[in-house]
Amino acid sequence: MADHPELVTVTVAGQLLGLPIHQVHDVFVPSDMTPVPLAQPEVTGLLNLRGRVVTAVSLRRRMGIDGKGPAGRPMAVGVESRGEAYGLLVDEVGEVLRLDPKAIQPNPVHMDRRWVGLSKGVHQLDGRLLIVLDVDAVLAFDKDSEAA
Repeated sequence: MADHPELVTVTVAGQLLGLPIHQVHDVFVPSDMTPVPLAQPEVTGLLNLRGRVVTAVSLRRRMGIDGKGPAGRPMAVGVESRGEAYGLLVDEVGEVLRLDPKAIQPNPVHMDRRWVGLSKGVHQLDGRLLIVLDVDAVLAFDKDSEAA
């Protein structure tokens, strides 16, 4: 991580998450999603974002959170991983935070093991727990299903 990592905050099912800003390219409202037959459940479809095909991934499903998102249209955060473009579907996009790297703590021992594998650590922020996501781990779900 950089000297003072900057994170784009997003919310999924009330949980505050942080994505490293250097991997975030866009924030957009997804439209005209094309389903992908036989894709992993996390893959909600393909999007056309300014002429580029983007794989839409439900962060809610990826994190094992049940239920539907809030009414209305979801937001998407465009990220890049291993040369591929993805749109992470989230409930809400927040602000950009600059954190002191010393303030980022290891994952709590009681944290859901599915989340531990997706997290670089946590940060206590105004009475809320911010989970710092590892974007590459979030998008490595195809390896999870191969192992199953």
